[in-house]
Amino acid sequence: MAGIVIAYKFLSSGRIAPFTGFGWPVGEWVDAGGIDPCRHGVHACSVHHLPIWLDTELWEIELGGEVLEQARKLVAPRGRLVRRVESWNAVLLREFGLACLRRTRERVGSLPILSGYVADVGRHVVGGRVPLGAFAAARAAELRDGSRGYEQERGSQAAWLAERLGLERADVV
Repeated sequence: MAGIVIAYKFLSSGRIAPFTGFGWPVGEWVDAGGIDPCRHGVHACSVHHLPIWLDTELWEIELGGEVLEQARKLVAPRGRLVRRVESWNAVLLREFGLACLRRTRERVGSLPILSGYVADVGRHVVGGRVPLGAFAAARAAELRDGSRGYEQERGSQAAWLAERLGLERADVV
């Protein structure tokens, strides 16, 4: 993909990138100089990738230059924070975790070999570790239904987030 791509970026409080500690300015282009996924570049995600990258703040970001689309992220040589998605907050994060817990209970709660995942997801959600709970929900689905189950659960998570946040769902599978 080339040109300007609208994507999303989760950041820690104060617009801080969780992996690099970089403080993102609002409205200014940040030039990373090149792309080397997981090492160099501006990393962001599509709506479908949102459940994988949860953090405190969610921002709409414009990506510029040649945008590389990978399985779980987008990487570009430059990016600019456009606006904060104000509807993303601690209450919605917890509701998301509880939705993951409900789906896990429905999917594997009656299967003795996998029912422990219900408790794991619940423990993570109650403990404020919702991203781990969402991952555990996807793993439970994978153990029951193979890789298709994992992708379906992550897709359900993305659809839930897109609906609650009022985001474009064109790429949600």
